[in-house]
Amino acid sequence: MTGVSQTTVSIVLNERDDAAVRIAPETRERVLAAIRRTGYVADPIARRLAAQRNRFLGVFTYEPVFPAGLGDFYHPFLVGIEECAERIGCDLLLFTSAPVIDGRRRIFSQDNRLRLADGCVLLGRWLDPEELARLIAEGQPFVSVGRRDDAGGPVPYVGADYPTATAAQVRRAAELGHRTIAYVGEGSGPESHADRFRGFTTATQEAGITGLHFKMDKLVLGRALKAGCTAIFVEEFADGAALADEATERGLRVPEDLSFVALGDPTRPASTDLDFSGYRIPRREMGWQAVEVLSAILDGTAGETQRLLSCEPVTGATLAVARA
Repeated sequence: MTGVSQTTVSIVLNERDDAAVRIAPETRERVLAAIRRTGYVADPIARRLAAQRNRFLGVFTYEPVFPAGLGDFYHPFLVGIEECAERIGCDLLLFTSAPVIDGRRRIFSQDNRLRLADGCVLLGRWLDPEELARLIAEGQPFVSVGRRDDAGGPVPYVGADYPTATAAQVRRAAELGHRTIAYVGEGSGPESHADRFRGFTTATQEAGITGLHFKMDKLVLGRALKAGCTAIFVEEFADGAALADEATERGLRVPEDLSFVALGDPTRPASTDLDFSGYRIPRREMGWQAVEVLSAILDGTAGETQRLLSCEPVTGATLAVARA
């Protein structure tokens, strides 16, 4: 229609100047007139391919999280991820076909489709360190929801500041007169568990009180009581609900005789009427900011790629003055 090359049309269409090709004003106007006359609109997919971006962000989960009910632990993370992706004009690609090997999903497989997305948000309590190291080595953009430190290199992440939140609860217990308190949970393994336990041990030492560690089993409450514990900090909310029920069955009052502190939100169903003291994890904000960091990495504008967000303290009704 205009008698000019595709290159000339492309330069005019994308409103850019090319040092190698100078467009005369009358030629530019002729091309613009043809565009107006035909109602031509640039193909957004072609534009994205030219920029080596397709505006797809991947979400890979090491644990099954779809579909997510409103009460599901992962639901707020997913809400935050979706909201931020919408805000920046990206679509989400859920990687659901990854094979399960040795009971866990794996990113890398024969049919790995990770490169369909510009970058990926990784979600799960446990992430494979070897796969994280490979992602770093291959230069594939990703951000982990949750702090990670075992990939042989810096991992971009948005996590919760568990040590600070846990230490604050320990100090509160000490102020209420608790001199021997128990931490019930693994205390190791995933960073989220190790971080909680680190905050617990550091704070008990600083407060000059006794902090004991027990793994969760059927005898743990009896052992904690025998050791003189007046407060129990639980790594998993559901364990706290179960132990509180057992304490009631033993004739103990919660919190008058025995206090409980829940270090986070339920990761599995827990039936209880108790308003647990402790803190909440900023799950929605973590999901949102993970996409925010990933977008900055892709745009080349990322500053700090490791963020820890504050947890929200919950006064609750299960931590009281220590019994005499």
